Amino acid sequence: MQARKVRILAELNALLPTGRKRWAVGVLVGTSLLGVVAATAVPPGAPQASIVTQSVVERLGTIALPVADSTALPFVFDERVRPGDTIQAILRRVGANDQEVLDYLNQPEGVQAQRQLRAGRSVLATVQADGRIAFLSLPVAGGDERYTVERTAAGLESRARTAATLGVNVEMRSGTIRQTLFGATDAAGIPDSVATKLAEIFGTEIDFSSDLRRGDRFSVVYESLHDRGMPAGAGRILAAEFVNDGKRHTVVLHRDEDGSDAYFTPDGRGLNQAFLRYPLEFSRISSNFGGRMHPIHKRWKAHKGTDFAAATGTPVKAASNGVVEFAGSQGGYGNTVVIQHRDGYESAYAHLNGFAKGLRKGQRVRQGDVIGYVGSTGWSTGAHLHFEIRVNGVARDPMKIALPTTQPLGSGALASFRRETAPMLERLALLDRTTVARAD
Repeated sequence: MQARKVRILAELNALLPTGRKRWAVGVLVGTSLLGVVAATAVPPGAPQASIVTQSVVERLGTIALPVADSTALPFVFDERVRPGDTIQAILRRVGANDQEVLDYLNQPEGVQAQRQLRAGRSVLATVQADGRIAFLSLPVAGGDERYTVERTAAGLESRARTAATLGVNVEMRSGTIRQTLFGATDAAGIPDSVATKLAEIFGTEIDFSSDLRRGDRFSVVYESLHDRGMPAGAGRILAAEFVNDGKRHTVVLHRDEDGSDAYFTPDGRGLNQAFLRYPLEFSRISSNFGGRMHPIHKRWKAHKGTDFAAATGTPVKAASNGVVEFAGSQGGYGNTVVIQHRDGYESAYAHLNGFAKGLRKGQRVRQGDVIGYVGSTGWSTGAHLHFEIRVNGVARDPMKIALPTTQPLGSGALASFRRETAPMLERLALLDRTTVARAD
């Protein structure tokens, strides 16, 4: 057999021009490193009987690859803040043991960041094998800003990072309501902050406490923030759609004429209402507008607003653009903010734990600005927000009042709007087709 192999190789070289013989042999020998190779050469015009083949066999040795020491690699954590959490408890859960960082966080900026930890937000940490922290990022309540601590060659350094300094990706998600909105968004992998914003955007047209139906569908396109490859929360919702009881509601983000981001329907109608129905992260309604037995006075009394049960410290937002008319203590209402809006509308926020830094009478605020924090001051039996809407001094039911909308875009602005928002609407259409197909 071996002699036949050598003979085949010699005959093959004889068939090739002189300049190509070494090349042919080299190909055969080099290729044989991969195992068994059969080579065939047919020169032009050669007789069929002259075709010869040869197999070259060579046994391969074991390939040794260096293996990295995994014990030296850091661990990356995305830890959710739990109710009642402290920074010490969070760091224990991620396996960190770094007193130097804890001492650093006890400086004024670090203490302020710790005070703003809110349940449900995300703490990012890179922990070395010895328990020391290489990188720590804490969410700052009321916005996309984060407070970060990083271990460098010069020691620990801190800085505030905003959405403008973080990396931004565009995420697309869709889902179907089975029981609750937050249950469906969790199943779809949508952050709580995006789910809350969804309820806020569509809250002017859908009452999420009573209008949801099993089988309702939603799609959302939003910004996903990251800090050097690690998730750092969610940014703005760029486009969203909600199909409630067969009726389709679609919005897309667009910069309005005064330079502010606002939500519009595809035909250019501004969705931003005069008021948000939910001036805080969506929560349980603990008491509706109308008559009720007062929990403290134990007698039947008119209830002129809607009560939202929420944890102490939950940010409260201005329901609409306006001017602060009152910010202070107001008898049974406790710490209260009253905002004057256009067309005789007024909103009130009572039982607050405290006010936003620098808030004062006469200050102009925009819809969504944080004006205070949920508390239990005044005549209150537990942490909640008492929210009122008044029209020409008369209290109206915040959940049922017809809310005025912004003016639609003019013909010139509408053409630009349609051109700029078309890509986001196409994304929604793709998500809708995917969701319907999955449901079928």
